[in-house]
Amino acid sequence: MRPVGLVDPRDGKRPYACVQLRQDDAEGQLFNMVGFQTKMTYPKQRRVFRMIPGLERAEFVRLGSLHRNTYVDSPSLLLPSLQVTHRKRLLLAGQIVGVEGYVESAATGLLAGLNAARLLRAEPTVVPPRATALGSLLAYVTQRGRREFQPMNANYGLFPPLGRPLRGREKKLALAERALTALQRWCDEAGLETAAAPAVSVA
Repeated sequence: MRPVGLVDPRDGKRPYACVQLRQDDAEGQLFNMVGFQTKMTYPKQRRVFRMIPGLERAEFVRLGSLHRNTYVDSPSLLLPSLQVTHRKRLLLAGQIVGVEGYVESAATGLLAGLNAARLLRAEPTVVPPRATALGSLLAYVTQRGRREFQPMNANYGLFPPLGRPLRGREKKLALAERALTALQRWCDEAGLETAAAPAVSVA
């Protein structure tokens, strides 16, 4: 709900928050309020949501509720290759391994598929470098000895620290450049084909 890049044209000020409405039907009659999972009762939701400018007379067809993700205890059950520890021909991927987000879930699926193919060819499984987004996320998800395991999105806090103190955009660029270098080296060593690395651009 962060209003980054949004300015009220009437006064030039940035609002405190914004609500994203996503079209939910072909006719453009229903819109989904993105990110409004809540434990609030339905009457309270209607009252609070009608306080949002533009929604004063909205008809709420379906109200928010929390959803529960099912996931395994990956630190005790999974290897970073996404193989089940005591049954290495079985691989898991997606939200069930304790990653949050569409991109993260898809990335684990790609890695599990890659490793399944390698197992069928009697090749060793591979794990992306810790300096990459997927590698750092898998290191978190499969870290042994973790007592209170909770699912996680990929984020900069999971990356290994840089060798020099940097902040803001400079830090993000350095992390991205290090990740691309590590990824290319890993692909070369594992015999994986890659497209040309894109230019690094950080907002």
